[in-house]
This record gives sequence, C-alpha cells and structure tokens, in this order.
Amino acid sequence: MQHQNLFVFDIETVPDTDAVPNLTGFDDPGVAERREELERYHLEKTGGKNAFPRQPFHKVVAISFLEAEIDRSGDNEAYLLRELRSGGEAGFNEKQLLQGFFGYFERLKPRLVSFNGRGFDLPVLKYRAMVHGISAPWLYGAGDKWNSYTQRYSTDWHCDLLEVLSDHGASARVSLNEVCSVMGFPGKFGVSGADVAGMVDDGKIDDIRHYCETDVLNTYLVYLRWMLHKGTLLEDGYNAAIADIVALIQAESEDRPYLKDFLDAWGQASGNNFTL
Repeated sequence: MQHQNLFVFDIETVPDTDAVPNLTGFDDPGVAERREELERYHLEKTGGKNAFPRQPFHKVVAISFLEAEIDRSGDNEAYLLRELRSGGEAGFNEKQLLQGFFGYFERLKPRLVSFNGRGFDLPVLKYRAMVHGISAPWLYGAGDKWNSYTQRYSTDWHCDLLEVLSDHGASARVSLNEVCSVMGFPGKFGVSGADVAGMVDDGKIDDIRHYCETDVLNTYLVYLRWMLHKGTLLEDGYNAAIADIVALIQAESEDRPYLKDFLDAWGQASGNNFTL
C-alpha cells in the first residue's frame, strides 16, 4: 500500500490516579498523594531505578499532529504541509480525544511518524482506548505479515525515529532534544514533559497543546533530515518542506504566538540557516 499522507504525532499525559486504589489498595483521595503512591509502586517494581509510570497508567491530555501530503516521483518523495493542530476540544476529555484520534487515523490511513511512538505513544493510546471501549480495527487489520502498522521494521507504515536512528537499539537511544541540538533545530524550550501534570492542575490545557505541537514540529524536522539522508527526499524537496513550515508559522504567528517562539528558537539554534 502506498500511503498518501504523513501523520506526525505526539501525546502528552498525566498519571492515572484513578487506577491507584485498584493497583495497590491505596485509597487516599488526594491527587498528589496518589501520584506519589504510583511513583512508589513503580520504584518498587523496578528496584528503585525508575518512578515513571508504565504505559497503562497514563491519561492522555493532548494529542497533536502534523499532516502532510506525500508527492511521489519515481523513487523520490516530497511532502506538502497541510496542517498542524491538536485534536479535541480545549477542555480535557480523554475519551473524545481518543475517539477523534483513531477515527481520523482510520479515515486517513497515513504513514505514521513519531519519536518513541512504538515504545510509548501508541501503547498508551491502545491501553487508554481499551479503558474507554474504543475500537481501532484498521490499526491491526491493514497491510500484511511484513508490512503493517504492527510490524516493527515497516517504516513505510510507522516510522519511529527513536528506533530507526538507533538501529533498533544497536546504538544508544537518544532523546528528541539531543537529536535536535546537533541538527540546529529548536528542541525543548520553555516547557518539558515533567511540567505537564502541574500545568493540568493549573488548568493550562491550551499551553500543553501548544507545547505538544512544537514537539510534533521537531519530530517532523528530524524526519525530513532522515529522509534526505536516506535519499528518498532530495535536497530541493527538503528545502521546499522547510519553506512550507516557515510559511505556516509566518501565516499563523499572530493567532498562534507559540509558533513564532518556535521559529525564533529555531533561528537561534541554526544561526538563521533554515534550509540547506
């Protein structure tokens, strides 16, 4: 199957404190206390190595994505940027977010692009969809044994850049921010994933969505550079895709000032050399 669109995505989450009483029997109603209990549980499970909750114990608070049309010419591709946005309403409703994501995904049937999407984002989305009784048959039924969304090495269906760039663990798995830092992309600025729970507590859902969208842009920038490295994307196509991003930011920066902040950070990181 030749996909007609790229779908670059990222999610933001908070710990699922509702699950704590069933998990450990801890029944204090306080959210902060339950988060501490969830950390205690995971530290115990990992021998004190990692307090980060496992994938089922995350509630999704934001899903952001970039959609681009794939234009083919022989063995080469070019990408035409269509939109960058976050799904759902500004208010937090996890079930609606998940219904929107899987519904849009199955209508579009795109090539997925992520950074650690196979290890974190998609597993979280699957578990949380199961929590809410949401079906996603296309995720499992499309393709064949060797080419599908569930085939780890099928990068034409789901390109997880963390896996690809580390040769599936043969070399060190580095963070998105680390990759961006050496390529002159903005990476993290202003907000990190560790801030999200506090931002939810303060009702700053829009700020979380904006942060998530900048992570999507960073992921897309790394993807473009990797496809150029592969030879699938030619230099002219790469520069055209970069120009599309800059044009989108310039067109929408008045209504979306966080995109202007992203462009400013990109200019600082790259010495204002956006194209090659």
